[in-house]
Amino acid sequence: MCTAITLHHDHFLLGRNLDFDIDYGQKVLITPSRFPYHFNHAKCPLPHHAIIGMGIEQGGFTHYFDAMNDQGLAMAGLNFVGNAIYHPYTEGKTNIAQFELIPYVLSTCADMKEVRTLLETLNICDEEFSPSLPKAQLHWIIADQNDCVVIESMADGLHIHDHPLGVLTNNPPLETQMFMLNNYMHISAKDPINTFTSTIPLQMYSRGMGGLGLPGDLSSASRFVKCAFTKMNTRMTEKTSEISAFFHILHSVEQQDGCCEVSPDHYEITEYSDCMDTDTGILYYTTYNNHRVNGVNMHNYDLNGDTIITVPIHDTEDILIR
Repeated sequence: MCTAITLHHDHFLLGRNLDFDIDYGQKVLITPSRFPYHFNHAKCPLPHHAIIGMGIEQGGFTHYFDAMNDQGLAMAGLNFVGNAIYHPYTEGKTNIAQFELIPYVLSTCADMKEVRTLLETLNICDEEFSPSLPKAQLHWIIADQNDCVVIESMADGLHIHDHPLGVLTNNPPLETQMFMLNNYMHISAKDPINTFTSTIPLQMYSRGMGGLGLPGDLSSASRFVKCAFTKMNTRMTEKTSEISAFFHILHSVEQQDGCCEVSPDHYEITEYSDCMDTDTGILYYTTYNNHRVNGVNMHNYDLNGDTIITVPIHDTEDILIR
């Protein structure tokens, strides 16, 4: 399971928690503009937009979990198990396999205007990379500083949702998640007012009671509500950087080892949290074992090359003691 958000104050940021019970050995991957992508059915120009993101390299291909390009466009794929349905190759469509979608979109599209043009003909194909890397059932959030959409390939076709809220988790489909926010319109950061009855002198006994009823469990529907509330109410002050605020929002729904059992004595955790600054090209991240924020600047590397660049993540606790 996962949670992704956008945030736009001075810079435009997109990132996510990757919650899973398996460590894929993910690294920061940089795809320079002259790396030759070979997609199953589509062509990729050379040069193309350079990309940085989290993922794994296998078979000479970048399997990005989330990424951004050097033009300011970013996206992430999140689990959508049971609802994600991909379709056969369709003549006249732009046919892209699920594992190709992030590198194809980010290498060929500069902004959301170009993404929306692509989506008019997009068909996400029912094709796997290899038997050892089968199809992942995903939906995606794609955004730049001006626009945000979520795309969900389902049994009845490709659903494209305008999504200014900029929060995504997993099931149920986004349309249902957004509707269920109606159940929480009474939640507030402010102190509650007694509307229960005028005949009993009810009173506050604690700070934060305006948030009574806000979900706190780790289910995807609850994380969606909690993260949306946290994002929409997080303040930016002179003492709070956008990057710090971004990680505070993501960490409000992170998963601790031992709290989400997926099989006997086997637990899901937040493997990493990341934040992609599309204005600077810096990917910031924390990991389960290291909450110090680290960063990789794509512009510190040769973006005109033709070879994938791999940057190992720093996954050992790093505590500054003075």
